[in-house]
Amino acid sequence: MSRKIQIVEVGPRDGLQNEKVLLDTDQKLDFIARLRAAGARRIETVSFVNPRRVPQMAGAEEIMAAQPPADGFSPIGLVLNARGWERAVTAGCAEANVVVCATDGFGVRNQGATTAEQMDTLAAIVARRQVEGGPALSVTFSVAFGCPFDGEVSTAQVVALARAAGELGVPEIALADTIGVADPWTVRERINAVRAAAPEAVLRVHFHDTRNTGLANAFAAVEAGVDVLDASCGGLGGCPFAPDATGNIGTEDLVYMLERAGFHTGYDLDALVETAQWVSGLLGKPPAASVSRAGGFPRSGA
Repeated sequence: MSRKIQIVEVGPRDGLQNEKVLLDTDQKLDFIARLRAAGARRIETVSFVNPRRVPQMAGAEEIMAAQPPADGFSPIGLVLNARGWERAVTAGCAEANVVVCATDGFGVRNQGATTAEQMDTLAAIVARRQVEGGPALSVTFSVAFGCPFDGEVSTAQVVALARAAGELGVPEIALADTIGVADPWTVRERINAVRAAAPEAVLRVHFHDTRNTGLANAFAAVEAGVDVLDASCGGLGGCPFAPDATGNIGTEDLVYMLERAGFHTGYDLDALVETAQWVSGLLGKPPAASVSRAGGFPRSGA
């Protein structure tokens, strides 16, 4: 089949933000360069958060300045509040991904604001962008399938947020399974409901593999018509404010599954595996992603 699936690489941001080993700016830039060489075109490279709270994300402006937007390459900055938006604009991001937590419990702990307050911030950012310009905009609804503090998250909660974002004119909406509790059937149902609530928006999904359902959820999303998925090279990732958080689905695992089925991703699997092994070596741990341990198939040269 010829259907193209776009994979947004989040390793330099989500992949590193929960690691005990801190990479320096040059190492992060090397990571980004290797990912670009492996075929990544949209990369979430930085998070505009307070480095005192998340020291893994220090150096955001320097990283963005060293790899400006280019034809076919779009560096993305994560934004949690108005200050983060201002930093993203000044840094020259191609895209700003605004995070809104689907629950108050997670929102207060992660961002110091309730869901309603975060939606007010999103509306203010949209209004400022209309007047002042700025990066392309997307929104990610975190804990969209379950919250470590408030428990179950209903479809109605997520639909209400998506509808509001769609009414604001946000062009891309992501549903994030931040703590890895989703199942494929809920994923399909929730995607269909959000698509009906915000029909003009591109839908993106972001899955963590905490309970070994990440690739199954990605499959369900693709079957439901989603063409944009987040993934992290090596299966790195996790949230410092979510108990027992583990990594994202591995980019190499997702690429292998999709390319094996005949989808087109634009990634070089061998280069991804090499990059995953390299960055995992820096972090002092083996890659979590299965393909970086087992290799692809058929083997090159076999």
